[in-house]
Amino acid sequence: MDPNALPADPGQVWLIDKPLHWTSFDVVKKLRGHLKIKKMGHAGTLDPLATGLLILCSGKKTKEIETYQGMEKEYTGIIKIGQTTPSFDLETEVDRTSEFKHVRLAQLNEAVQKLSGNISQLPPVYSAIKVDGKRAYKSAREGESVKLKARSVLIKKFDLQTVELPDVHFRIICSKGTYIRSIARDFGEYLGVGAHLTQLRRQRIGPFHVAEAETLENVMAK
Repeated sequence: MDPNALPADPGQVWLIDKPLHWTSFDVVKKLRGHLKIKKMGHAGTLDPLATGLLILCSGKKTKEIETYQGMEKEYTGIIKIGQTTPSFDLETEVDRTSEFKHVRLAQLNEAVQKLSGNISQLPPVYSAIKVDGKRAYKSAREGESVKLKARSVLIKKFDLQTVELPDVHFRIICSKGTYIRSIARDFGEYLGVGAHLTQLRRQRIGPFHVAEAETLENVMAK
């Protein structure tokens, strides 16, 4: 063993509060470039229009990414009923509007029950899932037809926090692989009026909470 050889990079883990409009990879790229680290990745994608906890790992710690990805997630956000969009969120324009004034709290609670527990979920075509080696969202943005397979996910808890129709504020605790945008789409379909996601924040990944996270600016200022 070369006594002058540098020790292997033990790696590091960062808890970042992802800013609005940034992709998860934007955050990785920015921090990786600032710290001049070659090996870095994130443990679970957040959509550009979502904020909240993003776990980044570098060096040998990247081996832990899969463990973090497998942990349950907690989200808060707002579902707007009576309008749909192709992306199930604000990335695309509203394509259908429906009357919603007849919707009552009992119907909202019934939709919540139908979307709780073990459910089958169809991911959004505007997602990072790869189809034939290409990200689904890229194909969707180019107007190509995208076919995705339904997947089984666990919605451990789905709580309505505040209802100010058409806005429904919620909290969801779920398994790996759950798309909250799909929950919003399905929520609207159960109500018969359509819906889309207008706000999303990841509060927690396993035991790690966004309250422990730092802004990217603060991390880079150290």
